[in-house]
Amino acid sequence: MYIRATNSNENCMPRDKMMKIPIYAKAMHIYDLIEALLKTIPEDNDFLQAQGNLMREDAMIIPAKIAGAEGGDLYSIRMQNAAIIRKCAMDLYVFVGGLRYDETFKDIDYVNLIRQEIEEFRQLFISWVQSFDATNYIWDEWELFNPPGAIPPSENDYNDPINWDDFDFGETDDETDE
Repeated sequence: MYIRATNSNENCMPRDKMMKIPIYAKAMHIYDLIEALLKTIPEDNDFLQAQGNLMREDAMIIPAKIAGAEGGDLYSIRMQNAAIIRKCAMDLYVFVGGLRYDETFKDIDYVNLIRQEIEEFRQLFISWVQSFDATNYIWDEWELFNPPGAIPPSENDYNDPINWDDFDFGETDDETDE
């Protein structure tokens, strides 16, 4: 099975359908809470502003990766997205908790609320990952995201089936200098 890149939106799920998926809806709720929290960070605190940017980035990545996993359907792709989601959620939990130790940050209620929401997200995440179809996979050559009990392909199957010479990637700066 080969996956072909396309510019088509035929496999994209509409946002209203995505919002019906509990883990996605929770991720968007957490994003909204992070945005509200960031408005309370003192503008003159460069360190907290930088931390806030990292929190915003993590909060934005989570729903995007959920959408990617839902659209991909292959076990290895879903697990790759799940690993990134887990990392971002754990980073958010730590970043938000760290706000308690900065004396210029006064809205500690946000810390407890967001951490509680992340814990609820974690519970949804566990159920969501368990719902992945482990029979729908392509062997992960790095062997990190193969389903339990997956049988490795023969050595000949590791050959790259894509002839990269068939693709026109356009001119690079190096080619124009020659």
